[in-house]
Amino acid sequence: MSQFGRSSTALEIIKHQDLSGKTAIVTGGTSGIGKEMARALAAAGAEVILPTRNIEYGSAIADHLITDTGNSKVRIYEMDLADFDSVRRFADNFMTEYPRLEILINNAGIMASPLARTVQGYELHFAVNHLGHFLLTAALAPALAASASCRVVTLSSLAHRLSPVHFEDIHFDSRPYDKWVAYAQSKSANALFAFALNERLRTCGGLAFSVHPGAILSNLQCYKRQEEMQALGGLDDKGVTRKGFKTPAQGAATAIWAATSRDLLHLGGAYCEDCQLAEPATDGNESRGVHAHARDPEAAAQLWEVSERLVDHPFTLPLPGFRVQAAGAVQ
Repeated sequence: MSQFGRSSTALEIIKHQDLSGKTAIVTGGTSGIGKEMARALAAAGAEVILPTRNIEYGSAIADHLITDTGNSKVRIYEMDLADFDSVRRFADNFMTEYPRLEILINNAGIMASPLARTVQGYELHFAVNHLGHFLLTAALAPALAASASCRVVTLSSLAHRLSPVHFEDIHFDSRPYDKWVAYAQSKSANALFAFALNERLRTCGGLAFSVHPGAILSNLQCYKRQEEMQALGGLDDKGVTRKGFKTPAQGAATAIWAATSRDLLHLGGAYCEDCQLAEPATDGNESRGVHAHARDPEAAAQLWEVSERLVDHPFTLPLPGFRVQAAGAVQ
């Protein structure tokens, strides 16, 4: 359905689009594929907001993107997805200054890290990759609804196929910790979240998608040893990157396609890969497709209920006819 594919880059996707007057937020937008997403959106004229834990580092990246794209509207705000109070502060600060939000890309994440927990006791993969983004999206709901056609894109992964969400013990309180299972269930949660979110955003003309960006070597692999990367096929026995991995610019393409393409106007909730809608996963092909457990309506509904409870923040879209004032009030 799309003219683009696996080797397309984010800038190629957005080459003929004009996003002037639109506002976009990209989490994890100061490195890797997130930076390439931010570059593409800025190049198309959008005002791009980059939440980051490190303001000094983020400001340097913003300056680089401004110079590179010629768009002065790239801004840095402080936010830590593992700290729910920080997420709420960011959302409040954003809505104080901006009347609406057209594009939200939930990209930031961690992968295969040692066992760690938030102050609430939540396992870190699930907290950062899913719950932090769930809370961010819920807290920004008034700004999203104020847009005539908002889009929310959440980064999943092929790794979702390794595990559904284990609702009986999400945070590894009883079962042995496995860093890959922890990562995989958080990626299944990302896909289920987009599936359920789309049903809610449709009432205000919005769309939601989940995206597998492809295999990319980036900061996401910071916890992986070289032997693990070799076992996964990313490095050869000399530590050299193997062919077949995408560049960050290629890895950013599918998210930008999902965030902007008119091809997807009536296809919200879909899981996308290589700038196409993903086919159902099959046993004979382990490198493509979306598994049934990441498209299960009952699991999506259960995840939504659990997520609202864990972040203590309901997802509520304002009534039609409201507007968000510059001071952040909703009318």
